[in-house]
Amino acid sequence: MKLKDIKALASVQGPARSTAERLARRCFSVEDMRKLAARRLPRSIFEYIEGGGEDEVSLRRNVSSYEDWSFLPKWGSVDNFDLSSTLLGGPVSMPITLSPTGGTRLFHTEGESAAARAALAEGIPYGLAHLSTTTMEDVSAAAPGLRRWFNLEPTPDKGLLQAVLDRVSAAGYEALLVNVDCRAIGHRERDYRNGFTAPPSIKPKTVVEGMLHPAWALGFLANDAIAFPNLEADIPEGPLASSPDMWRTLLAGSYEPTDWDDIQDLRERWNGPIILKGVVNPNDVALAVALGIDAIQVSNHGGRQLDHMAAPLDVLPDIVERAAGQVEIIVDGGIRRGSDVVKALALGANACSIGRPYLYGLAAAGEAGVAHVLKMFRSEMTRTMMLLGVSTIQELRAEGRELIRHRNEAFIRTPSTPTQFTPTPAAAPTAFHI
Repeated sequence: MKLKDIKALASVQGPARSTAERLARRCFSVEDMRKLAARRLPRSIFEYIEGGGEDEVSLRRNVSSYEDWSFLPKWGSVDNFDLSSTLLGGPVSMPITLSPTGGTRLFHTEGESAAARAALAEGIPYGLAHLSTTTMEDVSAAAPGLRRWFNLEPTPDKGLLQAVLDRVSAAGYEALLVNVDCRAIGHRERDYRNGFTAPPSIKPKTVVEGMLHPAWALGFLANDAIAFPNLEADIPEGPLASSPDMWRTLLAGSYEPTDWDDIQDLRERWNGPIILKGVVNPNDVALAVALGIDAIQVSNHGGRQLDHMAAPLDVLPDIVERAAGQVEIIVDGGIRRGSDVVKALALGANACSIGRPYLYGLAAAGEAGVAHVLKMFRSEMTRTMMLLGVSTIQELRAEGRELIRHRNEAFIRTPSTPTQFTPTPAAAPTAFHI
């Protein structure tokens, strides 16, 4: 090759003009964002995102379960491509939601507000955790046009429950995400080793980690304390303040006995949609349907609660069969690629929800990092669906089970009648659009 040919092929890039451009050049997958987040955060904080319960079997299985399914693409034109869909009666630009995550300002100073703005820009719903570190009112102000869902846990204190529901409604949240998998806090051994106990233990290595990550440490010290302002009925006044009791709430937990009667009571108190988050047992689906629940989020809490709990994707087909279209189904856990979302939708889910992937983006680059993660998911879903041979989410869900096979299923060729094609005259050749 001649020098002039090499020069013609060479492209010298100037410096990135924005964080978004820098991420586009450097990060091509969720794993790339994970590595960047690991460099930006102190190890103990990063491992709070990463860790699971006990031996982390459920955590690993959540991810590996997607590897058990293979695509069977069909040939044909892909026209009028569209990722948009509906969820709980409202539009979504793609069938993805952001799951509620506790302690989010630990990972970036703008925390929940940054994630909410990125979700608004992408046209997808955002779930705000009851253990969030930004008031629900401030999140509403940061993203006023966002489809906002609020996450809470059943409680026998009906007075407090009604007061919180009134506050949630006044702040403009359209739906409730109700945890049904937190009767106890999982035994998260990484956290204990790192001093994430109740109350927290400041160890020498914690101080050293902070010194080695000065940008994170300065942001942590210069902003409001990490607190949980959405647990009570009253809107907090002034800067948020932390206390040992608050950290006990996050890290130790306290169980107040609740049952399906409490879910029924909540259904009677709340006029909007309710999603039960943490369902993996198909028998619970019938109970949810009977109570008028609108959606199920098939979840094992990211592998952070009961270890050896079934992976959401493994039970999804049974959940879909039992639901029989009477409730919408969202699935989370182990989703790292747009192709994972496509697999879940092909198995009957209405949407997928992500947690760790967008937290990696948040930790790496704030709102721009979350936005980049969502753009990657959109790009990967688009590419996967085009290669699979489907044009819309509706087509994918309708034909999905014919386009995907589990590793334990036999690849059996079923007899079919060949499609008859009429030859096109040579003067007008057929054009295939991909």
